[in-house]
Amino acid sequence: MDTSKNLMLSLNQAFEQAQVDPQLVSVVDSITTTCKNIAERLRGGALSGLYGSAEQENVQGEIQKKLDVISNDLLKQALLANRNVAGIASEEEDDAIAGNADGQYLVTFDPLDGSSNIDINVTVGTIFSVLALPDDCTEVTTDSFLQAGRRQIAAGYVLYGPSVILAITTGNGVAMYNLGADGVFYQTEDQIQVPESTEEFAINMSNQRFWQAPMQTYVNDLLLGEDGPLGKRFNMRWIASMVAEVHRILTRGGVFMYPYDSRDPSKAGKLRLMYEGNPMSFLIEQAGGASSDTQKPIMDVEPHHIHQRVPVILGSKEEVERVNRYHQA
Repeated sequence: MDTSKNLMLSLNQAFEQAQVDPQLVSVVDSITTTCKNIAERLRGGALSGLYGSAEQENVQGEIQKKLDVISNDLLKQALLANRNVAGIASEEEDDAIAGNADGQYLVTFDPLDGSSNIDINVTVGTIFSVLALPDDCTEVTTDSFLQAGRRQIAAGYVLYGPSVILAITTGNGVAMYNLGADGVFYQTEDQIQVPESTEEFAINMSNQRFWQAPMQTYVNDLLLGEDGPLGKRFNMRWIASMVAEVHRILTRGGVFMYPYDSRDPSKAGKLRLMYEGNPMSFLIEQAGGASSDTQKPIMDVEPHHIHQRVPVILGSKEEVERVNRYHQA
């Protein structure tokens, strides 16, 4: 893809050309400005004194890293200070938090996805989703956020790697931006398309014994390669950071899977619908890919809890549809 004509197009200029609502632009600006701050703190590495555990658990029962807490506090502070934000919900908070009475938007976020990778200097990122405040909402509560993914206004992630990259959609395709030395995000790709077929998959194989039978059969068939029923060799990847996994799929295709497993029957999956499943599915579908909980598209799932979990299969459409067929046979 020739993107040379867009190399000096900043995020704000791209939004202006696309006639994105200025209030939404303001909300995204609060997020990306904060993400630059998070990137700077990550860049300090062990010298920053921010590695290691915060020695406390979040609402998910997970031990938080110091940078989990800091990233969450930075985003919370910036978004609640934005007059266009009516409320926020974070993976790290017990409940949603009301924002400004005149705000039009609700924001959900995973402040630092893949934080188990922080101490080993492997890619992490921030995931966000923007919803409209329901018309009949007179007081922002946790229930205000319980909207299906199809109702998202915008979604994206900021990947903190060798370069800092923003991927974003406002419902008109997916674009990528690199953070320049001057602190500005410049567009590097527009209207990204995920290849329909792939020969690459990502899954945590250590959980194989806990998967349901259809997923075990499917992955076994992948591993049989050209000698198996799928008739081709597949490569496997696993980074343990959803941001990194989805970024690879947007860049060159693939399928990412975090399926249901039997370790805790009360939880449908590991990943959170509102903070991970919906925003990443919005990006993938806008890029021509597909997402599924093995029964229906993730963005069609009606949420009943702000921290609801969901099995996630997303990426190249051909492979996602194949996974569905294994589970629906």
